[in-house]
Amino acid sequence: MPQRMLAGLSVLVAIFAAAPWWMPPWMLFIASGALAKGMAALGLMLLLRGGLVSFGHALYFGIGAYAAGLLVLSGITEFLALAVLGTLATLLVAVILGAFVSRYRGIFFGLLSMALSMVFYGLLIKMQSLGSSDGFNLGGIHLLSIPMQGTAGQVPTYLMTLVLSVLAAIGIDKFLRSRYGLLTKALRDNELRVEYLGQSVRQLVLLNYIIAAGLAGLAGVLSAVAVGHIGPEMAYWSTSGEFVFMVILGGLGHVAAAFIGAGVLSAVQAVAYAVAPNSWQFIVGASLLACIVFLPEGLWSLLKRFGRRA
Repeated sequence: MPQRMLAGLSVLVAIFAAAPWWMPPWMLFIASGALAKGMAALGLMLLLRGGLVSFGHALYFGIGAYAAGLLVLSGITEFLALAVLGTLATLLVAVILGAFVSRYRGIFFGLLSMALSMVFYGLLIKMQSLGSSDGFNLGGIHLLSIPMQGTAGQVPTYLMTLVLSVLAAIGIDKFLRSRYGLLTKALRDNELRVEYLGQSVRQLVLLNYIIAAGLAGLAGVLSAVAVGHIGPEMAYWSTSGEFVFMVILGGLGHVAAAFIGAGVLSAVQAVAYAVAPNSWQFIVGASLLACIVFLPEGLWSLLKRFGRRA
């Protein structure tokens, strides 16, 4: 990464780290949700780099959230324990389902992932013990005796979400620069040549699938803690589409692009709903269409273009 770009990203992270001192509470709440969903979009971006489009990424987002909710109901309220155990539960499911899903490519991969997500959504709707279609609220979550919910918990929730998002971005960036990351990019162009290099394509797809699922599961935990409520809509197909929109908005050029796309989409949604509550979907759709037409490689390409001119 160019030193100038690295310095710019470092300054940006520092600005967001100081956000609790200059952001109003409502904006801090939106930023926490955007960072959490940006982490899920980061995993989806990894799949897209390998030529795989998942329309059911919300499956693992919902699994992570509901795993955290079940842990809270069982008496475990420590945030770090929820994050670790919720992510592990998601990874376990991803290993089982990934062994089956990794056999498919193209539209079959996308539709199968969406079908699995909708099966999970249907189960959640039918389970009265988990609130059925209404879901249930989380309460009493803390980090080393510091509350993580309510007005007093917004700052620690935001800071922990920011720290985990930065660590996830650094980890994925290193992965993309590793042998497996470079082979993932080659996977999109020619699977046969990847096999000739001695790498099993199915194992590589499975590895990327599990990593993406783990990020989505952790994002589900963070989102559940930030919002304080868990509902079946977290596993619905529209949530998966939202993650796809974020990746399209941000682009595939850099790991930061996923968070840029998540932040821009969350901001557009908030503004559109405030301005036109009855037609905010039209504004969001028009914004996405404009980005596809004028910036087909995403917002990151615009930042990269400015960097070249500088």
